[in-house]
Amino acid sequence: MIGVLVTEANSSERLGAVFILEEAKEKLSLLEVVWVGQGYSGENFERVVRQICGERVRVEVIRRATEGFAVLPKRWIVERSLGWMNRYRRLSKDYELHVENSEAMIYGIFIRLMVRRFTS
Repeated sequence: MIGVLVTEANSSERLGAVFILEEAKEKLSLLEVVWVGQGYSGENFERVVRQICGERVRVEVIRRATEGFAVLPKRWIVERSLGWMNRYRRLSKDYELHVENSEAMIYGIFIRLMVRRFTS
């Protein structure tokens, strides 16, 4: 996980992604590929990602190949992570008053998941 940003539902996802990449740009020195959903497609988004992360980074848009339901391998990574977070009661609904508390809970949950994997 590169970073966490909790925003209102009416804010732009592209701006959120740019904000996360800008905040974590010193951690991204080895980054080669950014996989994104179709909502992030476009030359402007790709140009901004390259300005932040460097020219060596390429943006790959994960697209549907068929009509109807199909498991998209890279998209499944995101959906699986969201499923792990929904196991915890405090993130199953929007209980938190401040977005900082929600972000802290997400970091705490992923720390717990990583510790459990290291110890098992």
